Amino acid sequence: MSHTALARKYRPRRFAEVATQVHVSETLRRAVAGNRVAHAYLFCGPRGVGKTTLARVLAMALNCPRRDEEGEPCGTCESCSRIWGGHTGLDVVEIDAASNRGVDDARELRERAMYAPSEEGRHKVYILDEAHMLTREAWNALLKILEEPPPRVIFVFATTEPHKIQQSASPILSRCQRFDFRRIGVGDITRRLQDVLAGEGTEAPDEALRTIARHAEGGMRDGLSLLDQVLALTGGDVSQDAVRRILGLVEEERYLDLLDILRHRRHDEVFSFVESLLEEGYDMVEFHRGLADTLRAALRLRLGGEEDEGLVREDLREAFRERAESFSSGDLVRMLAQTTDLEADGSLRRSAHPRLLLEMLLLRLSYLDRTVELEALLEGLGGEGASPAPSDTSSGRRGKSSAVPRGSSLRSAWNHVMEEPGTLPKGVVPFLRAADVEFSEEGQVRLAIPPGPGLERLRSPGTIARLREALQRLSGLDPELIITELGAEETAPARITQESLRDGRVKDLVNKEPALGEAVQELDLELLD
Repeated sequence: MSHTALARKYRPRRFAEVATQVHVSETLRRAVAGNRVAHAYLFCGPRGVGKTTLARVLAMALNCPRRDEEGEPCGTCESCSRIWGGHTGLDVVEIDAASNRGVDDARELRERAMYAPSEEGRHKVYILDEAHMLTREAWNALLKILEEPPPRVIFVFATTEPHKIQQSASPILSRCQRFDFRRIGVGDITRRLQDVLAGEGTEAPDEALRTIARHAEGGMRDGLSLLDQVLALTGGDVSQDAVRRILGLVEEERYLDLLDILRHRRHDEVFSFVESLLEEGYDMVEFHRGLADTLRAALRLRLGGEEDEGLVREDLREAFRERAESFSSGDLVRMLAQTTDLEADGSLRRSAHPRLLLEMLLLRLSYLDRTVELEALLEGLGGEGASPAPSDTSSGRRGKSSAVPRGSSLRSAWNHVMEEPGTLPKGVVPFLRAADVEFSEEGQVRLAIPPGPGLERLRSPGTIARLREALQRLSGLDPELIITELGAEETAPARITQESLRDGRVKDLVNKEPALGEAVQELDLELLD
């Protein structure tokens, strides 16, 4: 017994059944009902979204003897059945422009179009699929008949690449009504698959059907073809495991393992991970596709939203959420961008060494510099207004600092800071303890530091700002720090003021991030407290 593919068996027979392209089907139906059908149409859009189907439904409606007043064909009469099945007749002709693309083919078509329809009241409809394959000479041969079409002759040009027609035959576009077909959503494809399974007397889990729908990439025909494959494999018992075997998908658990490798920067494990995928027979292109979906889902979880319905298994959702929290949103955006760039030009599919490309991609992701918030950078430089450093509960440093009563003298505050450095940069305390310190009633703290690297470190705006903030917090005063070189003349001490701190912080930021320096210079920026 012959088997009819689901994509053909369940092809729509009426405008109302093409629910996913309502902007096209409703316009055409009204045109038929109001006798306002154009003589030429250009249907543009991805493959498998209904271009040829709607061209056939239009031809059925124009030639159906039982067409209703709203422009809908009956879909069951002899004329409708022949057109719906794609059978070439006297009045409705389908032509593959990819194999009939020359000027001689176009001239023959033009001559045939000059003959009247076979019966009174009927229309001659020519459907040219893959119309962008026609040569420039073929388009020129058709141009005259499109300018002055015979009565009751309709041309429908279907193409996935309208820009090629624009390049080779731009005058044609102004003589056609253009309709752009959209990709079909996952929800619409899933519902259609459910209807088809109901017609076949079976059913399937929603998760499995959503997986098929996502893999169809917006094409209804591809979705039905994949469902056909699964039914052939399982004998009608559709399951998520069967769908994964047919599509060659990688289990979500493997992507969890990969996220662990990336977040813990276990670079050496990248090679063994890819090796295990190959040993288990996974296709590298399919793995890459799943990686992009996984990073997209992780980004949505990190931003506080829910992942696409069915993209992550319910029992693994919290595990994915926990991994997503290990990365900042900026990290995930850059990781997703690098992943999608790999296939943007089709290099992975064309490469003779896809394994190498994937290994290099995963290594780049594992070595990816993590995002640092500006507030954290300012805090690291000792900037005022930065978020306070987190308390160190294990050592009790913050607890001891907060236990010192506010309003004590600068000397008491200094002694406490020397005992409990808190957030002071590591390595500076020995230099501070070796300094000669003087306190004045005017709130000045004079530090005479031995020459050498310690003097340079203590003159760093970040170090000075942290020390000043610690003394201010404990004493309740606003001290002025004056740093001099031990043994040098004190005629020109280095006075640390608000302005010098601010300028120093800007210089430190610029040194660490050159792009910020360009922005400061170009936009004349200044750092505000």
